[in-house]
Amino acid sequence: MSDFDLEQFLPYLLNQAAEAASLEFQQVYKDRYGMLRNEWRVLFHLGMFGEMTASDIGARAGLHKTKISRAVAKLEARRFLVRDRDGQDRRVEHLRLTAAGTAAYRDLQGVARRYDAELLSDFQPTDVARLKQQLGALAQRRGHTPLR
Repeated sequence: MSDFDLEQFLPYLLNQAAEAASLEFQQVYKDRYGMLRNEWRVLFHLGMFGEMTASDIGARAGLHKTKISRAVAKLEARRFLVRDRDGQDRRVEHLRLTAAGTAAYRDLQGVARRYDAELLSDFQPTDVARLKQQLGALAQRRGHTPLR
C-alpha cells in the first residue's frame, strides 16, 4: 500500500472540480448550438476580444493549433465566424464573429454569468475572490494566460 492519497493530489482535485463545474454549462452550449468545448472557447475568445488569429487564441486559451483549426472549421460551417486572409502573410487568417456568432456568444455569456454565480453562491465573497486569485496565479505559473 502506498501513502500517496490521489484524492488529495492537487492536479486530481482540480480536474475533478473542473469536470463537475463544467458539465451543466457544457450541456447548455451543446444543446443550444451543437458546440463542443473547444468551439465555445474559440467563440468566447472572439466575443470577448474581437478579431483574432488562431495563434492569438492558442496563446490565450492554451489550446493546440489543431484543436483551434477544427473548432474554427465547425464554427465557420455554422456561420458563426468568418476568416479573412492577412494581406501581408497569406498563412495568417483573421477570425471574427458574424452576427449569428455574436448572438450565440451573447446568449451563452448570459448563461455563463448566471451559472458562475450559482456555482459560487455557497461561498463568501472573500473566499470567491481568494479562490479565483489563487487559481489565476496557478495558471499563470504554468504559462497559461487567464482571460481578462
